[in-house]
Amino acid sequence: MKQKVTLKQIAKELDVSISTVSKALKGSKEISEDTRQKVKAFAKLYNYKPNNIALSLKNRKTKTIGVIIPEIIHHFFTTVIGGIEKVANANGYNVIICSSNNSFDKEVLNMELLASGSADGFIISVAKETQQKDDHHHILETMNQGMPVVMFDRVIDELICDKVIIDDVRGGQSATSHLLLNGCRRVALITTVDYISVGKLRTKGYKRALMAYDIEVDDDLILKIEDVSNCSDSIHDFLKDKDIDGVFAVNELFAVTAARVLKNQGKTIPEDVALVGFTDGILSKHFIPSLSTVSQHGVQMGERTAQLLIDKLEKNEEGIEEYKTVIIDTSLIQRESTQKKGN
Repeated sequence: MKQKVTLKQIAKELDVSISTVSKALKGSKEISEDTRQKVKAFAKLYNYKPNNIALSLKNRKTKTIGVIIPEIIHHFFTTVIGGIEKVANANGYNVIICSSNNSFDKEVLNMELLASGSADGFIISVAKETQQKDDHHHILETMNQGMPVVMFDRVIDELICDKVIIDDVRGGQSATSHLLLNGCRRVALITTVDYISVGKLRTKGYKRALMAYDIEVDDDLILKIEDVSNCSDSIHDFLKDKDIDGVFAVNELFAVTAARVLKNQGKTIPEDVALVGFTDGILSKHFIPSLSTVSQHGVQMGERTAQLLIDKLEKNEEGIEEYKTVIIDTSLIQRESTQKKGN
């Protein structure tokens, strides 16, 4: 009897991507006929069996929720997980947590693993590569086969499902307006590349705040970072000899890195340059000076996300499909990085 194989093994043997294998097995016209036939022949030879999610849901419940996040070390995601576990455990559910490490292929594999009978439903914040590729067939296929999905933070607008988000535009505008209200007029922005949805939306809020103060957007004051984990050199080069009096950074890592770079350049925070970050994590609270920031209320986001999924699993037996987009309010927390002496 031949050993069963996985999508990953098929992809490796045929030297194609996991996405290509998945689409080929579904008969997608995006894949050439030759490749489709090769994949299907290989899958048949080695007895590959796709996950029968609908049958699993009909016949048995695992009382387990699968959670897929982009990165495990980010403080925001740890707070969301805390909220998810609180509500899940109170309702008799266990939680399995997987990290995609911002990899599209790993996200697909995580979903395949959990959909094989390990979980009843998904909570997911999509990987950076998933947004970059604009490929979410694996999520759509899972939903089409009967497994409920709730998205949070990084969501796919085209997918019709429950979502829990914050108003990133409003949060970015609030942070920038706080700097402008404190007298800053040349505010630099440290953000992500545009295909990362939250960075794009917070950038939009930054621009709105400038326009509200009749300040023209200066592209020379905007840094868009692609490799978030290796941002130090980019931020150092960007801030070198920059004529600025304020910085808005769209995440905590960018904010802390900018503060360190500014201090190394002999700038005093907030007297020379005021600074506001995003995500109220441990670093923001304990950095010297402590950082003003926009709080995303991750615990609350996790609680609402878990409740939406559990409601789908337990209270929708009539088959009526109603989807909600829940918007969690942000709040600006003012600390030392924007509080000049005498204010």
